[in-house]
Amino acid sequence: MTTSSISRRKAGEDAEVIVVGAGPAGSTAATYLARAGLDVLLLEKSTFPREKVCGDGLTPRGVKQLIDLGVDTREEAGWLHNRGLRVVGGGVTLELDWPDLATFPPYGVVRPRQDFDEMLARTAQRAGARLLEQTTVTGAVTDDRTGRVVGVTAKAGPDKTPVTYRAPLVLACDGVSARLALSVGLDKIESRPMGVAVRRYYASPRSKDDYLESHLELWDRSDPANPVLLPGYGWIFGMGDGTVNVGLGILSTSKAFGSTDYRKLLTSWLDGTPEEWGFREHNATGKIGGAALPMGFNRTPHYRDGLLLVGDAGGMVNPFNGEGIGYAMESARIAAECVIQALARAEGPAREKALHGYPVALQQALGSYYRLGNIFSKLIGNPKVMALATKYGLPRQTLMKLVLKLLAGLYDPKDGDAFDKVIVAATRMAPTV
Repeated sequence: MTTSSISRRKAGEDAEVIVVGAGPAGSTAATYLARAGLDVLLLEKSTFPREKVCGDGLTPRGVKQLIDLGVDTREEAGWLHNRGLRVVGGGVTLELDWPDLATFPPYGVVRPRQDFDEMLARTAQRAGARLLEQTTVTGAVTDDRTGRVVGVTAKAGPDKTPVTYRAPLVLACDGVSARLALSVGLDKIESRPMGVAVRRYYASPRSKDDYLESHLELWDRSDPANPVLLPGYGWIFGMGDGTVNVGLGILSTSKAFGSTDYRKLLTSWLDGTPEEWGFREHNATGKIGGAALPMGFNRTPHYRDGLLLVGDAGGMVNPFNGEGIGYAMESARIAAECVIQALARAEGPAREKALHGYPVALQQALGSYYRLGNIFSKLIGNPKVMALATKYGLPRQTLMKLVLKLLAGLYDPKDGDAFDKVIVAATRMAPTV
């Protein structure tokens, strides 16, 4: 037996680390952990391939995470590239190229989540993680004496057989449901923003597009005499395969949040688009899907007593733009680094110090930016502010280049241009909300 194959598992343990959920956060974390030689158990409630409600688009920030993971993001490998964001609103259409940065690549990508998530899960398997599908985790197992999380309970297989898996560390990558976090009393912070997104695929001649398209004016015209501008945006992302992913996202900071029929709103918005785009019922290739978007670190602490919250489970969605995939992967990489360091230490204070480094590293990477995003989401929750911003901001291309960098988190924190310095300064001044 080689030194690298000696397991650090104790008697009664099923793995050194349990990762719950094989979405982008879970599969990314499992890949990094397994590559470091750790014995990783990756538990997924469904079976691959599986569908997921999402815009299917990644900005350059998300693409960087794929590249860091070793994924081939070339077009020859099946990724549809885009060069920037097309912003539509206030009678203005602007095409803004992704900024040229040292930190992030100059292109975004589009790929269906059904294919994307399975690709990441298989990457984790190839790295050595043990993937168990059809395993629905129902809660955390805690040590009666210390209260520490030492495993999970689950229902496995088609017959939902009760099972228990044990490990010294558990990563909760179980998405917006955050079932693991809730099982140990980690509730969401109601003052932080939430979003809701709905999307549908249509056969459309707009399938191949060099830009991700964002519509900043989202009108609820259910009462024609009193149209309402909602805080959110619509998107049109060409998939490159003859279909388009069309959807919309709404923020909880709006008075209309929770009282709006989002599926009906999507249909009425699309009915107002040109007929030749094809966004009509007879061209739909599937049903309308919806999902909640937990934003701005809306569940903390991100580490406590052997449990790390990663991705949507820890509210990692960007409150500026609703992007979740890249930030889920980014938090997973940070979590994995901390776990790898922790498990190289003996149990006790030294290991705990490394684990407590996870929320600290998250704050350093995203904390001030998300604080600013939470303020932004409250501002645009006011329809008057949104209308003024659209009317006076969109026609100013230089300003919009700054806004694009801010909304997409695409700025160089060190040695950046004047816009980057403005954003860095703004994030430093953002108060805690």
